[in-house]
Amino acid sequence: MTTAREIMTASPRCIGVNDSLRIAASVMADLDVGALPICGEDSRLKGMLTDRDIVVGAVAMGMDPETTPAGALAKGTPVYVAADDDMHVALELMREHQIRRLPVIEEHRLVGIVSQADVALSMAASETGETVESISR
Repeated sequence: MTTAREIMTASPRCIGVNDSLRIAASVMADLDVGALPICGEDSRLKGMLTDRDIVVGAVAMGMDPETTPAGALAKGTPVYVAADDDMHVALELMREHQIRRLPVIEEHRLVGIVSQADVALSMAASETGETVESISR
């Protein structure tokens, strides 16, 4: 059994729930990523923030990126997988929710992210293909 912990990218960078969207965009640019986890002051996952969320969900709606906190775009309950869950659980969550990046949690704390790239590098080609196809619908 392959676990989420075995294929995740460890120690992901979080954006604080109170950090501005401009700071979030700057961190994304520095890391060359299109998404960041949003973490509260308690270091717990509050949601995910994508570059698309910033542009379409905030800037296009007239929100000021300098003053709008990342937490304002954290909606609903975040989808995540436990670090020791079988990767098939993670794949199913990615397919079901059509998400490219899945936070990995241990003891209520964010410890990693499973991305499409992690899946492609670690799983069988057939599973990778099915997952990417489901996500991209």
